[in-house]
Amino acid sequence: MSSVPFHYVDLRAFCYATEDEKRVEEAFRAFLPEECPVDRTKSEGHHGDRIVVLSARVENADDVRHVLDRIMELDDIDTVIGELDERVTDNTELFMHLDKQAAFGGDIALGEGITFRAKVEAYPATKEAAVENARDALTED
Repeated sequence: MSSVPFHYVDLRAFCYATEDEKRVEEAFRAFLPEECPVDRTKSEGHHGDRIVVLSARVENADDVRHVLDRIMELDDIDTVIGELDERVTDNTELFMHLDKQAAFGGDIALGEGITFRAKVEAYPATKEAAVENARDALTED
């Protein structure tokens, strides 16, 4: 992947009171370069339970490549590619949800727990151009 058709990638995960924050962070970091900082925001659930929101933005081209290389390990990457019309917004953002539990075990899978959002470069800034650029990026060998 020589050029990266993404302006940035955002990742976000919630760590609920019933979860071990260190394990959730380990799962979260499965997608990130080692030196990438992770922001923490403490929040409270409806019943007063603790929620920690982990988030990271990757903007450097090499770091974006690292995240995309991890995404390319998805067993069902062909499913993602086939669903790009539904996964890319009119604002040229690519969304997917990744399995937090699988990531903790070292696997990359679609599921729940980690939100992936990538701003796709598209000129003109249309959904159609973004879908095509995302398709090209996810099908490169």
